[in-house]
Amino acid sequence: MDKKEDLRVIKTKKSLYDGLLVMMKDKPFEDIKVADICRVALTNRSTFYDHFNDKYELLYALMKDMEIALVDKLKSNTNISSTKDFYMKMIELLFEHISENVSFYSSIIKNNNNSVANDMIRNTLLMDVRSHIESEKNYNSEVPAEVLTMFYVSAVMNVCSMYLREPNKYTKNDILGYLDKLLPDNLY
Repeated sequence: MDKKEDLRVIKTKKSLYDGLLVMMKDKPFEDIKVADICRVALTNRSTFYDHFNDKYELLYALMKDMEIALVDKLKSNTNISSTKDFYMKMIELLFEHISENVSFYSSIIKNNNNSVANDMIRNTLLMDVRSHIESEKNYNSEVPAEVLTMFYVSAVMNVCSMYLREPNKYTKNDILGYLDKLLPDNLY
C-alpha cells in the first residue's frame, strides 16, 4: 500500500512540476497562479495544497530535485587523467544534464530570467570543482584555488547561458569543441 501511495505522490509532483514548466514557457513566474498550474497539471487545488504551501514551495522543490540530479550526474566524473580532462568531462556532463532537462532550464533561465537556477548550477559546479582541486595532490599554483574555481565555473556558466538562449546557433558538440580549444592542457 505504501508503494502505491509513494507512486501517486511522485506522479502528482511530476504533474505539478510539468504544469509549472508549461506555464513558465508563456508567463513570468510572478504572474502564474496556483489555479493555472493545477489546470494545466489536471490536478485539484486541494491536491496541490496537500503537497505544497504555495507556488514558491513548488518551484523550490523542483529546483532541489534538479540540483540533486546534477550532483549525481557530476559524481560520475572520476578517474580523470588530467585537469583539462576533468573540466571537459564536467562540462560534458553539465550539457547532458541540461539536455535531459531542457524544458526546465529553458523555462527557468531563458523565459523567466530566474537567477535561482543559475545560482544552483553555479554553486553545484563550484562545489564539484573545489572538491576536485582540494583532492589534487599536485596542486601548486600561484593562483588561489578559489579564484581559479570561480574563473572557470563562471566561463562555463556564461557559455551554457548563451547555449540556452540561442539553442540553434551552436550544437552541444560545437561548444564542447570550442571549450576544448580554450582550456589549457595544464590548468595548474
